[in-house]
This record gives sequence, C-alpha cells and structure tokens, in this order.
Amino acid sequence: MSPASALPVYLNAIGTAVPPHDIHRAFIGWARTRLDQRAAKLFDRMTARSGIDHRWSILPMGADGASPVDPGGFYADPVLPGTGDRMKLYANAAPGLALTAIEALRAQTALGEITHLVVASCTGFVAPGIDQIIARRLGLAPSVERLLIGFMGCYAAVAALRTARHLVRSEPEARVLVVCVELSTLHLQDTSEIESLLAMLQFGDGAAAALVTAQPSGFALGQPFATTLAASHDLIRWDITDRGFAMHLSGEVPARIAQALADPAFATAATGGRAPAAIDGWAVHAGGRSILDAVEHGLALAPGALAGSRAVLAADGNMSSATLMFVLARLLAGPPIADGVALAFGPGLAAEGFAFASAT
Repeated sequence: MSPASALPVYLNAIGTAVPPHDIHRAFIGWARTRLDQRAAKLFDRMTARSGIDHRWSILPMGADGASPVDPGGFYADPVLPGTGDRMKLYANAAPGLALTAIEALRAQTALGEITHLVVASCTGFVAPGIDQIIARRLGLAPSVERLLIGFMGCYAAVAALRTARHLVRSEPEARVLVVCVELSTLHLQDTSEIESLLAMLQFGDGAAAALVTAQPSGFALGQPFATTLAASHDLIRWDITDRGFAMHLSGEVPARIAQALADPAFATAATGGRAPAAIDGWAVHAGGRSILDAVEHGLALAPGALAGSRAVLAADGNMSSATLMFVLARLLAGPPIADGVALAFGPGLAAEGFAFASAT
C-alpha cells in the first residue's frame, strides 16, 4: 500500500436536495414594494439579468400556494420574526433537508459503515448541533467522529471536502460523510436598500451530501489551495442581528474578483497553479451571474466553461456552501474530466478550492 501521505482519495458520489417551495417570484414582488420608481426599474433590470429562474425555501406555503410574505406567512407581519424564531425553524428544518440529500446519495452508492461526519452550515445555530441530530437520525454509531464547520459561508464546501480528504489520507479505511445544508431564506431583512435587496435576490435553500473514501470511483480529490484578496474583508459578510442574519454582499465583488484574476499571481493561487487553458472541468461556486462572468473573463475561459455553474444558478440560486456541491454533482454526471478545478469565493474576500479528476 502507498504511504498514507500519497493515498488517493475520492469523492465517490453526491446527493442533492431542495425544498418544494419556489419563492423567487414572490420575493421579487415583495422587494419591489420597498423601492421607489427609479430604484424599482434598476431592480427589474438586475432581476432580468440575474440568471436565476428558481429559488427554493423550507418556509411553508400558505393557503392556495401563498408565499411567506403573504397574509398568514412567516414574514407577513410588519415586524419580521426575531432571530430566535428563525433559529427554531432552522433546528427543525435543516436536519430534515440534510437527510433528504443523504437519501439521494444513498440511492447512488452504498454508504457502508460511516466513520466520520463533516457538516458545513452558516445559516443557523443549534446545540446539540445539527451534526449530532443528523447522526442520531441516521442511526450512526456513537463512535463516529463529527466535525461541524460553521459560518465560513460559500466556500465552506471546500473546507468540508478538504477535511474529508485529510481524514482519509490519515486513515485509509475511513468512510467520510460530508453534508452541506443552508437555509438562507430564513434571513429576509426588511430594507429599502437596493444593494441589500439584490444580495437577497441571489439566495435560496439547499442541501448536498457526499461520500469520500479511498475507493476509486467518482472524482479523485487533488491538492487544496487558498488565497485572500487584499483589503477586501468588508466586501462579503454576515451580521447577526435581532432579526436574523443580515447578508452584506458588496456590488464591488465581481469587479474586484475580475481585477484580481487578471493578476497572474492571484490567478495562479486561485487555481492551484494550473493554467486555465489546461483545465477541462470547472466547478465554480454559483455565487451570482456577475461573479461567474468575472471568473470567466478574468481567466479568459472558453464560452460554456462554466455551464454547470450557470445551470445550478438558474435552477436553484445561490445556496451558500451547498452550491459548489450541486455543481460538482452535475459534473459527476457528465463526461470524464482529466484536470478539474473547484473554486469558491466567500467572506474575506477569500478564494478556496481544490484540484479534481475523474477516477481512472
């Protein structure tokens, strides 16, 4: 057997899940009521160009398909629910959505005896943690080692899969279940600031589950990499308030990413040293159309290189940490990849990723 430090590690399969309630159009209608005529016209233009067709929420439909902002809905009252009420919903709904994704994973591959559970989530908190809730509902052995990765935002999937890779390289018999679950729609904010409304326009709920082992199937996980854009720490952030978590996503982010990627040093760090022209598989976090455009233009990628990311954005929006897993799931279902790069951006402004290739 090869030394553990050189042991190949594989992402064997991915299962994904979204809730049944599409809230994208309802949010657009709600947001427009908070804008004056001039701002509403700009909002309409940005909505039409967003590349998003659907976003899904765990918030229940009201009578006759009413949305959460309609009478009787979670957000119907003039004063929106407090953080405590939102966290109660998170504690109830996040584990269930995660388990749905795990069942989708189980339909693709035998899970066997799970030895480690790594869970990433930044849209809620509960103790005991959702890692413990998931483990209990799955009937995992008490000896299963658990890790909860919280509040890293959109690149947390990279951290979770990177951790799984390290675990398998140190324990070749390990079978690591990786889960990303995010309930972004729990954090609607009552605001008339167009930048904040455009940020909320991006986000939906979703969960993904993956099995990572030393068994050669799916994608081989290569070297991880990370870098940070200088003087950018305020461009993406979550502020915890008495009315949920307020997302701040600066309109400067796409331009700053494109500018940074035009710098060969940053581009090299952001792709793990790979030449963009040599990459035949791109799994880029679908953070928004303008962010995908910035990556495509900044790295001079061929048209269609980010088709998987754009398809996820259209179908599900930005689901924070779960989004990259959805993109990888699409690529797993496609043609073999000889040299792939997974890349995500998040608070910091940080770029994190890893190399991957189809198992041979």
